[in-house]
Amino acid sequence: MTGIERSRTVAVVGTGTMGQGIAQVALLAGHPVLLHDAVPERADAAVTAVTGRVERLVAKGRLDRAAADAAIGRIGAARELSELADCALVVEAILEDVAAKQRLFTALEAVVAPDCLLATNTSSLSVTELAAPLKHAGRLVGLHFFNPAPLLPLVEVVSGYATDPEAAERAFGTALAWGKTPVRCADTPGFIVNRIARPFYAEAFAVYEEQGADPATIDAVLRESGGFRMGPFELTDLIGQDVNEAVTRSVWESFFRSPKFLPSLAQRRLVQSGRLGRKSGQGWFAYEGGDDAVPAPHTAGPEEAPEYVTVVGDLGPAAGLVDLIEEAGITVEAVEAGGPYIQLPGEGQLVLTDGKTSVEFADVVYFDLALDYRGATRIALAASEDTSPQTLAEAVGLFQRLGKQVSVIGDVPGMIVARTVAMLIDLAADAVAKGAASEEDIDTAMRLGVNYPLGPGQWHERVGQDWAYELLENLDGRCPGGRYAPSLALFRKSYAAGPGDEAGPADAAGSADEDAPDDADGVSAP
Repeated sequence: MTGIERSRTVAVVGTGTMGQGIAQVALLAGHPVLLHDAVPERADAAVTAVTGRVERLVAKGRLDRAAADAAIGRIGAARELSELADCALVVEAILEDVAAKQRLFTALEAVVAPDCLLATNTSSLSVTELAAPLKHAGRLVGLHFFNPAPLLPLVEVVSGYATDPEAAERAFGTALAWGKTPVRCADTPGFIVNRIARPFYAEAFAVYEEQGADPATIDAVLRESGGFRMGPFELTDLIGQDVNEAVTRSVWESFFRSPKFLPSLAQRRLVQSGRLGRKSGQGWFAYEGGDDAVPAPHTAGPEEAPEYVTVVGDLGPAAGLVDLIEEAGITVEAVEAGGPYIQLPGEGQLVLTDGKTSVEFADVVYFDLALDYRGATRIALAASEDTSPQTLAEAVGLFQRLGKQVSVIGDVPGMIVARTVAMLIDLAADAVAKGAASEEDIDTAMRLGVNYPLGPGQWHERVGQDWAYELLENLDGRCPGGRYAPSLALFRKSYAAGPGDEAGPADAAGSADEDAPDDADGVSAP
């Protein structure tokens, strides 16, 4: 696919951090670049800033002197929009205001040539709406870069309702030629990343609001068990609570206040109180004393590991635990029928979270999902007030023997990592089914845009065909209201016949209630 020719000029309107970053990317890709701002002095300052960044690349040995001199010779400031007449691409990076952007694009349309591609870097506004006043709306496309634009590879190429396919492909080819990793998406609220990422924040905040665990512990579990680069509490403190909450609220409103995207009341209170995160010195955590002031996660004290366990049934996503337990010197007896759970010596059961609660059963401790149980350094356990102290101690000791730190949280259905991953899988499946983006592009966007360890489609392959559907169905029964109701798309994925299957539904494992052996008091494991 063909992008903008390197000999053609690229203009960036709006000279803030993002505008400067996009200009730097285009410049180092070989284009002549013009920077324009409503305040001419800002455009001059932006040229100086971008030039300084190019010089720093030379100082760091990342760019040779000749290439730097050539790039510096290709950048300039445009004081009037009329100076952009010969541009092949104009990227808008001004404030997130529909009216202001529409005025700008209307003015640009009167200046640039018919073959000039117009692009908006908006992260939350509708490309379709921005193009509405234009006579030739087909030339307007979304080119959503991520900050800092020179470093982050992802670019969302967004097609509005009126965007010409040729324009979108030209934008895609341009981003590719600039060394970026572009993904295609339709003009839906939040595009890919800001739409699919909502559960990463929302489920953590929900666990906190349900008194399941404190912010530091939730962050630690998502990092050390889920494999995420940062926890949602520390990340939103870095982003700014006002910024993150505004995006969440925008997506929620744009989806007609769907419960799937419901904002957090606890986060709203932070914003209302002015506790915006690092920039204000206080958010979920206090930063006046430096990063060391962030509290440590809850970690259970040492317990004795059991000498033996019985693994009943196929542990599914947690099957790798069996080898780890044996390697730790604990005797493992396997029983194929029933389960799935790990029978502990005191007759209590250790069960991978399934969206139910420990209080529903006689003596059960739930454990959370992990990206990789071998590599995980922390595991979360959940128990109710009815769980025997012996069972909880044996469960804690077992994971400690495996070299894991253990965080015991409240009896919240789906726990932390599992409910987050299940919701990510569900939102992604729904987005694919509704034509927002392909599964491959969603996976790429979530890995590169927000550094997730796996994309939702990859998570779905790892945990199994019907795991997310069953967990969310159980969650929906315990937290009604529609937030956790599995989408029709996930229902279809769960029930679809997989490779080598005769037909769906994919329920060969049955429910744990059916398969578990009866306890003395007649209550079976979840």
